[in-house]
Amino acid sequence: MIYDYLIVGCGLFGATFAHQATAAGKTCLIIEKSHHIAGHIHSAKVADIDVHVFGAHIFHTGNERVWAYVNQFATFNRFTNAPIANYKGKIYNLPFNMNTFYQMWGVTTPAEALAKLEEQRAEVQGEPANLEEQAIKLVGRDIYETLIKDYTEKQWGRPCKDLPAFIIRRLPVRLIFDNNYFNDPHQGIPVDGYDAMVQAMLGDTEVRLDTDYFSDQAYYDSLADKVLYTGPIDQFYNYRFGYLEYRSLRFETETLDQPNYQGNAVINYTDADTPYTRIIEHKHFNFGKQAKTVITREYPAEWQPGDEPYYPVNNAANQALFERYKQLAILEEKVFFGGRLAEYKYYNMDQVIDSALHLGDQING
Repeated sequence: MIYDYLIVGCGLFGATFAHQATAAGKTCLIIEKSHHIAGHIHSAKVADIDVHVFGAHIFHTGNERVWAYVNQFATFNRFTNAPIANYKGKIYNLPFNMNTFYQMWGVTTPAEALAKLEEQRAEVQGEPANLEEQAIKLVGRDIYETLIKDYTEKQWGRPCKDLPAFIIRRLPVRLIFDNNYFNDPHQGIPVDGYDAMVQAMLGDTEVRLDTDYFSDQAYYDSLADKVLYTGPIDQFYNYRFGYLEYRSLRFETETLDQPNYQGNAVINYTDADTPYTRIIEHKHFNFGKQAKTVITREYPAEWQPGDEPYYPVNNAANQALFERYKQLAILEEKVFFGGRLAEYKYYNMDQVIDSALHLGDQING
């Protein structure tokens, strides 16, 4: 054995664990199949603009340990996520707040907005059976039809009536004029980009890029006493019980010879006729003043084996399949599993870090 830990994947989970293990005096080797560190939070400079290559990533947390932890490695700006919805050319503020209710119904007081919401919520009685009923019970039919239905169906590639209610159970609804999307007290984006933050976490840890663990799994396993695996759990077990399902994404990025394209970092397109779900204008994440701008159109895509997985499809069938793989993972003595692919779970960035810190606490003392 050369290393204490082989870490498969150089995303946020792997980097956090490597930092914890190194601080505890352990030696680590990270192998990463792609050509860059930082996983899906990877960013790259285009026209002197920090471009979020795999879609918008805005760090936010209410976890004080996590916030203190990341501030060791990066200086964060105070970007506030205030996305806008465009429905057939009409603009609405998100999340659902008094600005949205005024734009939708012309109401100007919380009492008027609440009365309108309660009137429309009454359409659904009892426990919602699907996402459509859940959304209407939360915000009423007008907002559902305008700002949720088509956008969600584009995202998931399925009718809202066929999607489980839990996907949308926590829609923020505010009776105040507040466009800040997140409730967390800490929010921002690393001034120097996420790659710089992850590199600072890695320190002197050895990282081998363009290295596929499964090209010679036995050899890589032999290099270390323990393995932390952050890839798809079904792939680790060679799809023994079948493939877990994901949604994928396709990005179209272009550089425009103008200083400002849409005036906001994120605009969602909530109608069915627009094929993409949103346009990201990257310079606004860092309040850029560059002469050019870079935009990305984000298209949801049906996932096929071999495609890049983004969002787990956490329906009953997939959860049952994951549980079968999880039972195998529990029996492993040398291998630990962590991260959104290995745990088949949608994680925010702070949740990834928190989970990795807890794993480090458990096995590094």
